[in-house]
Amino acid sequence: MSGLRFRILGPLEIEGAAGPGVSYTPGAAKVRGVLGALLVNANGTVSVDSLIDELWQDDPPRTATTTLQVYVSQLRKIFRRAAPENGAPVLLTQPRGYRIRIDADQLDLTTFEGLYQRGREALEAGDHAAAAELQGRALALWRGPLLGDTPHGPLLDAASVRLLEARTAALEQRILADLQLGRHRDLIPELRSLVEEFPLREELHGQLMLALYRAGRQAEALRAYGALRRTLVNELAIEPGAPVQLLHQRILAGDRQLATPEPIGSPALALGSAAEPPVVHGLPPADPAFTGREDELAEIDRLLRAAPPGAFVALAGQPGVGKTALAVAAAHHSADAFPHGQLFLDLRPEPGRRLEPAAAISALLRRAGAPVPAGGDPADLHEALQQLLAGRRLLLVLDNVSSEAQLRPLLPTSAGSSAIVTGRRLPAGLDGVRPLVLDVLGPRAALAVFEAAAGPARAAEHPAAVAELLELCGGLPLAIRVGTAQLNARPHWSAESLAGRLRDRRSRLSELRIGGLDVRERLLSAYQDAGRTEQRTFRLLALLPDHFEPWAVSAVLGLDPHDRRTPVGTARLLDALADDHLLTADHDGPQPGRYRLPELLRLLAAERLAEEEGEDTVRAATRRLCDAYVRVAEEADAVLNPRQAGVRMARDNGGDAPSEWFARELGPLTQVVRQAYLAGLWEQTVRLTTALTGHLESHARWRAWEQTHTLALDAARQLGDRSGEARLLGSLGDLAWQHRRTAEARDRYEAARRVAEDCGDQVARSRALVGLADLWLDGGEVPEAAALLTAALAALPPGRPRERYHVLRAMALTALLAEGPTAARSRFTECLEIAQTLRDRRLEAHARRALRRLHDPDDDPAGCLEIRPGVWRLRSPAPLTPALV
Repeated sequence: MSGLRFRILGPLEIEGAAGPGVSYTPGAAKVRGVLGALLVNANGTVSVDSLIDELWQDDPPRTATTTLQVYVSQLRKIFRRAAPENGAPVLLTQPRGYRIRIDADQLDLTTFEGLYQRGREALEAGDHAAAAELQGRALALWRGPLLGDTPHGPLLDAASVRLLEARTAALEQRILADLQLGRHRDLIPELRSLVEEFPLREELHGQLMLALYRAGRQAEALRAYGALRRTLVNELAIEPGAPVQLLHQRILAGDRQLATPEPIGSPALALGSAAEPPVVHGLPPADPAFTGREDELAEIDRLLRAAPPGAFVALAGQPGVGKTALAVAAAHHSADAFPHGQLFLDLRPEPGRRLEPAAAISALLRRAGAPVPAGGDPADLHEALQQLLAGRRLLLVLDNVSSEAQLRPLLPTSAGSSAIVTGRRLPAGLDGVRPLVLDVLGPRAALAVFEAAAGPARAAEHPAAVAELLELCGGLPLAIRVGTAQLNARPHWSAESLAGRLRDRRSRLSELRIGGLDVRERLLSAYQDAGRTEQRTFRLLALLPDHFEPWAVSAVLGLDPHDRRTPVGTARLLDALADDHLLTADHDGPQPGRYRLPELLRLLAAERLAEEEGEDTVRAATRRLCDAYVRVAEEADAVLNPRQAGVRMARDNGGDAPSEWFARELGPLTQVVRQAYLAGLWEQTVRLTTALTGHLESHARWRAWEQTHTLALDAARQLGDRSGEARLLGSLGDLAWQHRRTAEARDRYEAARRVAEDCGDQVARSRALVGLADLWLDGGEVPEAAALLTAALAALPPGRPRERYHVLRAMALTALLAEGPTAARSRFTECLEIAQTLRDRRLEAHARRALRRLHDPDDDPAGCLEIRPGVWRLRSPAPLTPALV
């Protein structure tokens, strides 16, 4: 095996038996990725799943396992060419993965780790010259970032963070040894460059301050401290840690002992001491305008004070909902319960960069003034943090947690200390979690936030405009904060003018930004963190109505409704989006099993849909969605208004009766009708509206009735559907008749009759004649009504019991008015029989009421006559006038 050498502390290099002049490095990036993942875990097994995740993350191809085997085979061929005399195999197949077997001197990483460990031991033993030489040799092995020419996945990302920490620790120890050797003047240029490269690394800033001071440049040393403090305050809203503050005080006082080398472990060199760290005040400043979350503050305080060992509070919610602001406010609010102090750490200090546990623990230790174990070993760092927290009451505020793996090593495990953590996803798998999910603010709380930020005078100037503004902000605290910042920065703006700018849904997210506050950017970061499948689902949710059920999501995604796996797969996608708070689930509310997309997230989804999907894709998804709503609505209507007995609803609607389903889904159904119309899906517009008609008429949903039928009438004409046009004209005639718009009703019915006669639709013609007859009855013209009803009955083809019912109930009324109760009884009796056959309880109740009133005329309420089921008119010899509806 001595013929092979691997270098990964920089671009990947493979050296074979021919020596350094011949390279055997693979050209394919994914082959390099496999080798890199194996080398950072040299002599250990890397699972097949880990390698697939490393190469393809969330989107592996179906042939991922086979492709990985091909890559491994290519590596073995490279190794055989590079070292043909090598007897033992280098790349071994294990039961669940692969292992690369090499000696320590074959890999620059293991050489670095060996030199680093020896240098650390030399420094602890006081052999500064050996420590500087060993750490210098270790650092010389680095030729650039770890595997700089190889794409990184999760495994290499984690290794890169770990090794960067080890490299920086080696650098700090070499500098420390050089300081002890009196090389402070030579170190100043290097340290100036390093603090630019690592602006948040307090250890390096402290070493620069010390080197400058020992070089007789006290003013520059103090200026270096000021630069560090400004960076920490501006970027993280925290002060430097206690060790650097102590060094600053000694330099300010002109401490002569600092001018010469001190023993290893002294405060000047280690930037920390063995004494118990002081009380820590590491929170960002309290926001005096914070309000609107009083109940949540009280609940967090209760949870923290009653927390058993290992318990912590986790805040979750959609982007911009105010998790960080609440966590900081809660930490200040409960400060008296943690007398040893509070520490704040942002685990995502900038977009796209997450702190690994080792780096996070090192930062916490520095903030608390505690020594940081050299080497970056995760076990050593975890032990140091727990030692800091043991026996103390310290509160950690850990902001922007991205995963349970990132959070777990940072949590206190002993009694007394606790944590508040924030993140979009709850760390539900960790013991001790006390979850609190934040929703957007209600109107009263949103107004309180507005008043606190913009002032009561602004809120009182235009109350209606402020209410509209807060509604347009979706109750999202970040959006409200942006709005108030705009009003404060532009005194000539009013709440009314700002609301006017936000009314256009297409530009609202562009308007909601000022300075460093950007609603779209915050929402977009959550979208970008989701997997590709979840991103596609989120985009297509923009096509769905305000509230929707999983079957509608399956439809818009193009999943087969007959595949038993579809409901499970859709549920998982929706759960993933809900867990990331890109979607709101209503599993426990009055309408369980439904979902909604908060307004500002819906605007983002629409933007991403337009940006990332083609017009054909969007139109096809819209068609699938409308087809699904047509199918389900027609099934429900067939049960609610059956043309024959025994019809049942085919879909699983959670046990809802069709009437309940229509009532619950009327808003979404109306939206989908409009969506189909705007997309030019004329057939779906007509069919969905037709399925809705029975519910709209029987429940007097006037506005939805007029909106849907007006669109559908135009769609039927665009489609050339004459029968549909006749039916819709008749229904619009019924709507006008209900509202006593007699002239309009007559025009609609006459138009329906003419169109029905032209196209030969006898059912539509019969309905139009019944409508005209009801108009004659309204006017007290019984003979004219009777003639129309005779024609309506004759026009009906066989097998139309529902339409026959309505002809007979009108004929019964004409018989009642012309001849008396006995003549009407036979007609109403036949109506009852039809209703019972149809199992239509509404029509059956109507027929029974009519028969009961024929038996007892005094039973008529206030002298009224029930003209149609649920529609009453005053009974009078004169023309009938409207009464109760």
